[in-house]
Amino acid sequence: MTPMLQVDAIDVFYGDIQVLYGLSLEVREGEIVTLLGSNGAGKTTTLRAVSGLRPPRAGDIRFRGQSLRDVPAAARCDLGIALVPEGRELWPMLTVRENLELGAYGKRARPSAPRNLERVFALFPRLAERQRQLAGSLSGGEQQMCAIGRALMSEPTLLMLDEPSLGLSPLLVDQVMRTVAELHASGMTILLVEQNLQKALEVAQRGTVIETGRVRLTGSAVELSGNPEIRAAYLGL
Repeated sequence: MTPMLQVDAIDVFYGDIQVLYGLSLEVREGEIVTLLGSNGAGKTTTLRAVSGLRPPRAGDIRFRGQSLRDVPAAARCDLGIALVPEGRELWPMLTVRENLELGAYGKRARPSAPRNLERVFALFPRLAERQRQLAGSLSGGEQQMCAIGRALMSEPTLLMLDEPSLGLSPLLVDQVMRTVAELHASGMTILLVEQNLQKALEVAQRGTVIETGRVRLTGSAVELSGNPEIRAAYLGL
């Protein structure tokens, strides 16, 4: 079966500085795959390449068998690809509801916006309570809920999450991971970058370890959790 997402030997640059070197990975339908690695390894750049924000200079990215080489970032959302960026990147002077509604701006999701808004409010009741509040005045955990909800408004089939627990308390980290597990249980395919590697490997089926822009290792979450080198280098065990 063709994977939902295939990243095939991509080279990605920021100006003249190369960040990814022939990086390849795949995400199958219905999986949670996590990208592991230290800061600066290239994890965020990988997600930005898939979403179209940082197109590769070489290699290809295919979604459901279709090359994304000539598909602009805005059009990828209509294909079913959504990114929850590191740092949330909400519009702070717009309300929670306005931020969520902007997530359904694409043609594919716009007709279903009212129904999807109710689904987001059911998943995150706190957002329903705060829907008329400015997004910039929310707590960190509430902002993360809003960022995830905004992505869900686009009706993604592939949800990419970049450091969703960054800056959150341990209690809220657990809540975010429960949400990731719930979304996966509903049938969503997820590509996860997460600083809390132990938590990431608990919810993921497979992982890919990236070092200095190259794939170092791939395997099941169980295999990676039990790998002594990975435990020492990334899990502190």
